[in-house]
Amino acid sequence: MKKQILILFVALLSIATFGQTAAKRAVEFNLENKVAIQGYDPVAYFTQKKAVKGKPAIATTYEGVIYNFSSQANKDLFLKTPSAYEPQYGGWCAYAMGANGEKVEINPETFKIVDGKLNLYYNAFFNNTLKSWNKDEVNLKKKADANWKKIIN
Repeated sequence: MKKQILILFVALLSIATFGQTAAKRAVEFNLENKVAIQGYDPVAYFTQKKAVKGKPAIATTYEGVIYNFSSQANKDLFLKTPSAYEPQYGGWCAYAMGANGEKVEINPETFKIVDGKLNLYYNAFFNNTLKSWNKDEVNLKKKADANWKKIIN
């Protein structure tokens, strides 16, 4: 009986933790109608080395965030290790996160894989923040990591 109660407690705690995580991510991540990366396929950045628009018909939800994919194969890859393909800093501009801890919109076609992670950047009105990022990547990455950790904790 004690073992069953313990199992039930752990299950309920897991559900509560997941709910808090999903709700927190839905608030803190850069989403449009709960969809990440403006509907772009997170796996394509790694496998095709380019931004590819995903299809809502080929989608999955991971911890409260919806991801669209351009193919079932990409969706399958994502499902094996979602954290490997999720964008850094909740999908906000990596440069802005590093420079001043701000959540700034991105252009999903302006990206860079940094240490095996997808970084996205603002790029509009003659301001491509990827260029600024590249000038001081080491320092900006450290600051972005620290700033994002403050936001999600």
